[in-house]
Amino acid sequence: MTPLIEIAILAVVQGVAEFLPISSSGHLVVVAAVFDQFGVPVTEKLTVNIVLHVGTLAAILVYYRRRLLDLLVRDHRVVGLLVAGTVPAAVVGPILKAIGGDVLESPLLAGAALIVTGAMLLFTLRVEPGALTAAELSYPRAFAVGMFQAFAILPGISRSGATIVAGLGCGLRRDEAAAFSFLLAIPAIGGAGVLESIDLAQRGVNSTPIAHLAIGAGLSFVVGLASLAWLIRWLQKGKLHYFAWWVLLVGPCVILWRLFFP
Repeated sequence: MTPLIEIAILAVVQGVAEFLPISSSGHLVVVAAVFDQFGVPVTEKLTVNIVLHVGTLAAILVYYRRRLLDLLVRDHRVVGLLVAGTVPAAVVGPILKAIGGDVLESPLLAGAALIVTGAMLLFTLRVEPGALTAAELSYPRAFAVGMFQAFAILPGISRSGATIVAGLGCGLRRDEAAAFSFLLAIPAIGGAGVLESIDLAQRGVNSTPIAHLAIGAGLSFVVGLASLAWLIRWLQKGKLHYFAWWVLLVGPCVILWRLFFP
């Protein structure tokens, strides 16, 4: 398998799983482990991870471009709420990165966490969406949503799923829960990208062709934009729990695979 095909596969996985509540980090860890097991190691994992996240970050900026303009013009309170919601991940992220090591790249951990994601998604069957807009959230509730985002740093915990479920639990409308979740993703993904870029610069090694990286970023952008639109439609119809069946299938399969075929 050529490096370009590897990057293309990972880009599609990233584009789909970053927005659908099935955990992009968990799926990327599992796919990379599958490649490794079959003797097809992913080269320059850190570099590839950065550019794929750039693609999905661009998808959020394009999809929510009008909402972002509103934040600059009139929804100034939402900016403060997003800051409050970003604090937990900003604190927890560097700590996990420092002490987590290879644990955060463990397929076994990802498999177990996927099951937790499935349980969270099924919880939406018991939660009635509220009537609040993001601007009507209290700062403690915005911080609470941010705590769920920090929890989602673990591979296998869906960031979008955790924060949307938290938003619904805090009384947000379905569309507003999604909007707050993905606006909250902008500093989270951007900040993680900055930290990984610093790490990459310190290593000073990158043998992946720029053209391959550009194709990966483009694929993750296009697939991510389509996935985001799909998720919003399903969320508005109250079908978020449908995605639980996928992660509840994949999670145990990954665990059995790593226990019996490490």
